[in-house]
Amino acid sequence: MTYLVRDRLLGFGDDYWIEDEQGRKAFLVDGKAMRLRDTFELKDPRGRVLIDFHKKMLALRDTMVVERDGEPLATIRRKRLSLLRNHYRVALADGSELDVSGKVLDREFVVEYDGELLAHISRRWLRVRETYGVDVVREDADPALLIAVAVCVIHLAEKEREDD
Repeated sequence: MTYLVRDRLLGFGDDYWIEDEQGRKAFLVDGKAMRLRDTFELKDPRGRVLIDFHKKMLALRDTMVVERDGEPLATIRRKRLSLLRNHYRVALADGSELDVSGKVLDREFVVEYDGELLAHISRRWLRVRETYGVDVVREDADPALLIAVAVCVIHLAEKEREDD
């Protein structure tokens, strides 16, 4: 299943819809602008919060924390050594890890688990400006989590570019 995500142009605090392949609203990314840290909620079309993700306040490297129903789900941070491509590690609460690699700022990257492709994020196959696709490859994968991971790594990469 492929989801279409409009790129945020104005920064956090913006709300934007993620649509499915048929153009139906599937998820809402709700940016919380009046918080001390960058905070987002991923909601279903009825407004129910599915996933909450926010920047960790006290961390040596920029880190995003992903929670579901108030319980930790994942921690996302950039890997230390990554020269040509961006590499992020997603440490899941169950002890397993997802690997995110590619050109994040170009919206051309993949999410893998143990070398197996879970999702491919790309704007190459789309004709709509400022839009990228999140193609969830495995049927048993959690699309809300994979979309949250994509939004988080893009947010972290953009923050890092701003700081440079």
